[in-house]
Amino acid sequence: MNEITNKIKVCHITTVHTPFDIRIFQKECKTLAREGYDVILIAQNKKSEIVYQVKIVALPKEKNRIHRMFILILKTFWYALRQKADLYHFHDPELLPIGVLLKLFTGKKIIYDVHEDYVKQILCKPYIPGIARKSVALLIKGIERFSSKFFDGIIVAGEDIAESFSNNHTLPGKVIVLRNMPLMEFVNACGTCDKKLDNRITYVGRLSKGRGIKEIVEAIRYVKNEVKLFLIGSFDTPQFEREIRGIANEKVQIIGEISYKEIPDFIKTNKIGLICFSPEPNNLACLSGRNNKLYEYMAGGLAIIGSNFPKWKEVIEGGNFGITANPKNPRDIAQAIDYLLDNPELLKQMSENGLKAVHEKFNWDFEKKRLLSLYAQLLKR
Repeated sequence: MNEITNKIKVCHITTVHTPFDIRIFQKECKTLAREGYDVILIAQNKKSEIVYQVKIVALPKEKNRIHRMFILILKTFWYALRQKADLYHFHDPELLPIGVLLKLFTGKKIIYDVHEDYVKQILCKPYIPGIARKSVALLIKGIERFSSKFFDGIIVAGEDIAESFSNNHTLPGKVIVLRNMPLMEFVNACGTCDKKLDNRITYVGRLSKGRGIKEIVEAIRYVKNEVKLFLIGSFDTPQFEREIRGIANEKVQIIGEISYKEIPDFIKTNKIGLICFSPEPNNLACLSGRNNKLYEYMAGGLAIIGSNFPKWKEVIEGGNFGITANPKNPRDIAQAIDYLLDNPELLKQMSENGLKAVHEKFNWDFEKKRLLSLYAQLLKR
């Protein structure tokens, strides 16, 4: 690395995500550190530490959302100012005011990383009264559009989010798409994916109503083949966990959360990966790049069963990586499972198609070039 590169200090900020979040830490921060940037990550953590050449500055863990939204935000701004970074890169919509203040106080480059379509997401938030959701969503949209005028770059996780920024004339050339593709070490850890065990099917990710977990579990009752469903991840709430455990039969095994490093060894032994999200506004187009589950399943050689939303069908069935089903109909999901298990040659072909596509184009090695190009452009490297 040359001397100039080593002097460039960049600071990533999150108050919502864990310090070792896959997109923020494993992909973006580690990629930048390997390129010679001095990388700082401000996040809630037990202690400040250096991991993989990334300096983690620990924010105190707040007990509830109200404290996080107000008290922690002020602490975060102070911590960020103290870093004296050349570029600040933040990841949460609640940090929009911090992004503006950092621009005004420091004059440094600011990047806003948009992981979700937050306006659509708010329309489904259970903790916001239904009558108020549209008003809150419009308020957030206005704040986001106004704040973005102050930023030097906007990174979005999918083409659908980019479209929501496209009609803002104050953002010419600022928006780039950085999709959640799997790391090559993840892809390589999956190996050749030839160790499929019985009729194992799986879901990996957050276990919540919006992810269609209840319908998936109910579908297993109607599957004619002998199957075993594995649920990997943590539940949204204790109440939802009790509900799912109450309806799960002996064919459903709830594993709980496992480390990112353990996922490849697990998924490559399965035959089918399920992504049967509910038809909520934020889910209808999120498969285009935001949903890393699809590509991680493909890296593990799994055939896919996804929700039958038009844009999802275009990706899954258009690429012949799997088939789609009505996510609100457990019997339809069950029929899709039986169809793939009853057609082993088709299932194998879909598995091979997905594996080939991940190795050739759907991986982080291709995505990171856009991240590095943006940083180079903003920092005049």
